[in-house]
Formats: sequence, structure tokens, C-alpha cells
Amino acid sequence: MSEQALISELERLVSEGRNPRTMDLDLLPTTELLRRINDEDKGVAEAVEKVIPEIAAAVDRIAAAFQNGGRLIYMGAGTSGRLGVLDASECPPTFSVPSTMVVGLVAGGYDALMNAAEGAEDNDVEGAQALAEIGLIDKDVVVGIAASGRTPYVIGGLNHAKKIGATAVALSCNPDSAIAAIADIAISPVVGPEVLTGSTRMKAGTAEKLVLNMLTTAGMVRVGKTYQNLMVDMKSSNKKLAARAARIVMQATDCSLEDAQDALAQTSDDVKLAILVIMTGMNAADARFVLEDAGGFLRKAIQQGRPASA
Repeated sequence: MSEQALISELERLVSEGRNPRTMDLDLLPTTELLRRINDEDKGVAEAVEKVIPEIAAAVDRIAAAFQNGGRLIYMGAGTSGRLGVLDASECPPTFSVPSTMVVGLVAGGYDALMNAAEGAEDNDVEGAQALAEIGLIDKDVVVGIAASGRTPYVIGGLNHAKKIGATAVALSCNPDSAIAAIADIAISPVVGPEVLTGSTRMKAGTAEKLVLNMLTTAGMVRVGKTYQNLMVDMKSSNKKLAARAARIVMQATDCSLEDAQDALAQTSDDVKLAILVIMTGMNAADARFVLEDAGGFLRKAIQQGRPASA
């Protein structure tokens, strides 16, 4: 594509437009400058709210993938790719899932997480190759993230996903984008022009992060990784998380700290099992069997494990 053609394409993108409310950005005193940024940010959640039906459709596909041995794979370039890697990296400690269950791919490889590799986004072949290298299968869900909706790396990846038969999801901040046209599900929260023209790490990046939070959190809820609003599948990998695990057991059961610690000791620090042991009176081995029979859903296991008179 020629430079003139690319300029023409960018001119059509909402995310690349000039914001009439911030034309005096360089003249504002610091406090007013920050207020202007904050005012623009207030509309981001509203833009995401408008696309909740599309987010829900993606969550249902993601939950089905998890239940059938598939993965959630994020891919993007620059800020979008980094946000995908960030969200993926939070899933193992939060939900005790393997690092292969939610995968983040960024154009330019992991060096691009710390060092700008913006040129890598222009390679659609690299996008397809990145998915081929991790053995993409038809059970997987690929979420291509691109604020502009036109990133070649993401386009290549989504085309490859469609070829394989995997679910292709597009997340962009422009309506009727190139990646939306490819995808099975298009999520397009339109946040408008940025405070700083073209700096899509701002409102567009915030919108992307909000959507990614929804995809993984709701997806994990759908497959039984929570009880009420508690992270009952978290890993106790440091002192703070060990304390949080004990507190979660206490919050779920109204037990004492001592009882929570005892139950965690019996269950090798398995929060779900500790709660089940306390609420049903079962031993750890029986609780584990009931939890497995309930498919990992703690609420269902509690109902199954309680005596009929309870």
C-alpha cells in the first residue's frame, strides 16, 4: 500500500480523528489538562456497554472452548498485543489454570513487550505463522485485538483461524473494520477520537482492557472458577495470596481463621476443597471426589455433599 493510500485509510478511522474538545491541549494548565483526559475517559465504559451482546456471544464461545479442551488466544500489535499478553498472564494465578489455556501473542514476539517493534504489525504472514507455531486447532478461540481494526498481523491471524475452523473474534474501536469483516464475532466499542490524536493507548486501550477483563472473568465464571463473587480457584503462591486464600475460606463459610487454616492444611491449600470440607463436614478425599463429580462447580458440589437434612 502506498503512503498516500495509507493516509487516506487512516483518515477514515474514528480512532485517528482529531478531537475537537482537546484542540487546546498544549495550552492547558496541568489540572485542567488532567480533567480533560478524565472527561474523555468517562465515555469509555458507555461505549463498552453498547457492545455487551457481542461480548456475551464471545464469552459463550470461550466457555465452550474451555469445556472442550480448547484455548483462548489473544493476538495484537503494540499496545493491543501487550494488553492481550497482560490479561493472559493474569489467568494462571487468579484461576489456577495452566498458562497454555489463555495465550497472548504480540507482533514481534515477547521482546516487543518491553521494546517497541511497531514494524512487526505490517506482516500478515507473521500473524498466521504465530498461530501455526502454537498449534492452533478448531476448538480454540482467537481474539484479534487492533484499535484501528486494520492491523495486517491481526488480519493474517484471523484469516488463519477461519481457515482452521477456530472461532475468530475481532476487537477494535472502529465500526465496520477490516478485522470485523473477517470475524465470526465483532466487538467494536467506538470511543471516538483520542485526547492526543492517534494515541490509541488511551481511550481505545482502556476500552480494550475493559473488554478483555470481561472475556476472561466471565469465561472463567461460566466454567466454575468462582463461587459467589470469590476467587476460589486462586493459587497461594506467596504470603499475601496465602492470607487471601484463608480470608476467602472465611468469607465463604463464616468460619474462624483457625478453622480456615486447618481446612487449607487438610486440602493442600486448595481453596475450593477447603470450603467444601467446612460446609459439608466431608474429609478431603471425599470432598475431592464430589467436586470432580460436580465438574469443578463448587456451588453444585456443596449441594451434592450436604446431608439431605441440611
